[in-house]
Amino acid sequence: MDVQSQDFGTTRAGQPVQLLTLANGHGMKARIVSYGATLVSLDVPGRNGRAENVVLGYDSVADYEAGTSHFGGTIGRYANRIAKGHFTLDGAEYTLATNNGPNHLHGGPTGFDRRVWEAEPFQRDHEVGVHFRYTSADGEEGYPGQLDASVTYTLTDDGALRLDYQATTDKPTHVNLTNHSYFNLAGPASKNILDQELRLDCDTYLEVDPTLIPTGELRAVEGTPLDFRRAKPIGRDIDRQPGLYDHCFVCRHPGKGLERIAVARDRKSGRTMEVFTTEPGVQLYTANHFDHEKAAGGAVYPVHGAFCLETQHWPDSPNHPSFPTTVLRPGATYRSTTVYKFSAAKD
Repeated sequence: MDVQSQDFGTTRAGQPVQLLTLANGHGMKARIVSYGATLVSLDVPGRNGRAENVVLGYDSVADYEAGTSHFGGTIGRYANRIAKGHFTLDGAEYTLATNNGPNHLHGGPTGFDRRVWEAEPFQRDHEVGVHFRYTSADGEEGYPGQLDASVTYTLTDDGALRLDYQATTDKPTHVNLTNHSYFNLAGPASKNILDQELRLDCDTYLEVDPTLIPTGELRAVEGTPLDFRRAKPIGRDIDRQPGLYDHCFVCRHPGKGLERIAVARDRKSGRTMEVFTTEPGVQLYTANHFDHEKAAGGAVYPVHGAFCLETQHWPDSPNHPSFPTTVLRPGATYRSTTVYKFSAAKD
């Protein structure tokens, strides 16, 4: 197990950015930068023992500052959408930026993935990691309360990358944190993920309006293209209706602790990724808006060049009292955990 730190450059504002490299001794390596507490690359061995990068990232701070796809970033203060950039909390009305059509998305134009976090690496028996901290000021991007947030990346000896989030506040506020990694389990030479298989242990999903805001209704996946309860190629049903896929699926046992909610597999490379989370939902997104998206090393990705499994509370929860709450109050601690566990089939 090993952890190393080096310079990654500076932001336009002159802030230095660190690159932390975590290695587990079995060919798995995670590179994370303090700009956005962002996962830059994740090398995972395949069937033949060859490790390849399975996430999309950029080569420089400048690329991250210019990018609009949130590659690998820690998303906050609120992941996903809030309708019309507006919510009411304890009788007070709050207005946020509308940066996704009529709605607020991923914490606003300068969300947590566009902030420089403090980084503290660590090394323990059978695991290495880095602890990131960021303090979001009262009123930042329109949100109430100073929020002291942290995310800890831990790489284990048995092939897991664990993300632990915590936050506290001095005023009532809303919090919904996630990681926005784009996965392609076949490695950077693969141009799309349509043949890669996915299983989601989810019986229902959130119905949304044309702007991707939940209507408040939960719909059964049975008999629809959104039924992933048995593993199937991601692309098998993707043309059956417009907008597939950019949907929040409902986890079966929200609030019951860490549970496995997804399994993704690339049969050619032999790589399998299991996803565990404490969150009540997971957003499946299949890079529908990619248009020859440029990534690290000169790689170029077309539409459906990668997929996201963003574990999170449900979109627009501040405006849906019946949804699992995202309110955080002084004296309480927000906690969330997601684990990506990798393995490889043998010849």
